[in-house]
Amino acid sequence: MRWDELSKRRQAVLLTLASVELALTATAVADLAFRPRDDVRGRKGLWWAGILVQPFGPIAYLLWGRRRPRA
Repeated sequence: MRWDELSKRRQAVLLTLASVELALTATAVADLAFRPRDDVRGRKGLWWAGILVQPFGPIAYLLWGRRRPRA
């Protein structure tokens, strides 16, 4: 199906979902790039690859890949 064949509502939904996915990915990439290796659960290289698995990779990293700040 082509973009111009979609209803305006479906176009809006797809653009919204794509924006959310892009924001999650950008947040995960920025966090992983600047987070010290000791504050990441597992190997950073695996998380880099995992972030590319859309949309689950960025969500998984943001939920489980980061260690909580030490008190």
